[in-house]
Amino acid sequence: MMRHAEVKQRVPSLGEAPGSLLPVGEQKLPSSSLALVEFGPQQLSENRFDSIAAGLAYQPEQPVLWLNVYGLHDPAVMQAIGERFQLHPLVQEDILNNRQRPKLEDYGDYLFIATRVFDFPKNGGRLSYDQMYLVVGENFVLSFQERPTGVFEPVRERLRNPHSVLRSKGADYLAYSLLDAIIDDYFGVLSQFTEHVERTDQLLLHGREQGVLNKVQRLKHDCLKLRRSILPLREMLLTMLRGEYRLIRPETQVYLRDAYDHTMHVIESLEMSREMVADMLDLYLSTQSHRLNLQMRVLTVFSMIFMPLTLIAGIYGMNFENMPELHWHYGYFGVLGLMAAIAGGLIWLFWKRNWI
Repeated sequence: MMRHAEVKQRVPSLGEAPGSLLPVGEQKLPSSSLALVEFGPQQLSENRFDSIAAGLAYQPEQPVLWLNVYGLHDPAVMQAIGERFQLHPLVQEDILNNRQRPKLEDYGDYLFIATRVFDFPKNGGRLSYDQMYLVVGENFVLSFQERPTGVFEPVRERLRNPHSVLRSKGADYLAYSLLDAIIDDYFGVLSQFTEHVERTDQLLLHGREQGVLNKVQRLKHDCLKLRRSILPLREMLLTMLRGEYRLIRPETQVYLRDAYDHTMHVIESLEMSREMVADMLDLYLSTQSHRLNLQMRVLTVFSMIFMPLTLIAGIYGMNFENMPELHWHYGYFGVLGLMAAIAGGLIWLFWKRNWI
């Protein structure tokens, strides 16, 4: 996925009326652009527009239309698209909010889908996400992205193939294909995430614990972010499989069942990574406790070695005149020898018991 530079951070205003077109979140592109694909069994046309007026003035000629919008920060662009496709003001408001939770809503003439795609850098940086929105109508699909990510490029390549099944299907199958591309992207992100979890686990096992706790905590938070986006996607697909929406044809539900199976596989892999992260945290705490016990044992052993020596030195350091061997010529050397023998004996005893 492409990286981006932070442009501007917007926050929601309190007290605004529902349906107010105010962008919320980070602006990731300087301006909005439109990419239009219209197709039928025999024809395919692709166009790109840098102005909203040129894009909306274009008259499509093919049965199915797919309009992709890059940039979710311009209320004027959103209002114009909303008027052209008769989108509800609440839908327009949600699209301008790049902090929207994944969800599915039925507005009668179209379905509104909010989801996310993630980017996990190979160098182990922070997990980031981009908001994605789909509006699925009778013969059109609108997709909204914060920036070009390349997630939908496989779908475009399939559309360019004149023998592709996608060319002969309707807008609901195109929407399924876009959702399937997002799910496939989760597999790649989750694979990179799992690799980073395993590398962190190896660092922990090899005793390289400098900064490992911070890495484990970051992985834990990233895992929660992924889980909060993938679990609603599972519920969304399950709802679409129940046949409650007239825009989803029965022949498309078969493919949605396959997408649901893929989502379950992603969730299972994510749960395994989540358990590994939790085990790493327990292992880190256990390692720290074990290391502290070893250090305390070593300190205890040395204390026990020096305790009798300190006792002997303390006794012969008392200022009494009548003390045994106090005036003996070899008394000093005898006491040193006794202390060395006691220390050597204790060291040998602790060594036999594997305490040192």
